[in-house]
Amino acid sequence: QVQLVESGGGLVQPGGSLRLSCIASGSIFSIALMGWYRQAPGKQRELVATIASGGSTNYADSVKGRFTISRDNVKNTVYLQMSSLKPEDTAVYYCHLALQLRRYWGKGTLVTVSS
Repeated sequence: QVQLVESGGGLVQPGGSLRLSCIASGSIFSIALMGWYRQAPGKQRELVATIASGGSTNYADSVKGRFTISRDNVKNTVYLQMSSLKPEDTAVYYCHLALQLRRYWGKGTLVTVSS
C-alpha cells in the first residue's frame, strides 16, 4: 500500500511563491509517474503537472512558466515549486502516483492566493 502526504500549502499574496512537497511510502516511487492536481471550490479536479520516472515533465497551459515539478527518488518525494501565484491558483493541491493500473492520491494541501 502506498501513502502520499502533502505539505507546504498556505496563504500567499499574489505574485508570491510556495513550494509543495509530497512524500510517498513504499518502494515503487522511483518507477512511478508522479503528478500534482488541484481542485478549486466548485470546480472539477484538474491536472497541474506530471513527472515521469525518467524526469520528463508535462504542465497544464495555465501554469507553464510559473510552476516547476521535480522529484527526488532517494527521498521518495515530489515537489511543486509555484511562482508568480495568482488568485485563480487558489485550490486544494493533491499529489498523485500512477503505476500500471495502480492509482493513489494524497489528502491534499490548501493553497490560498489572496491579498
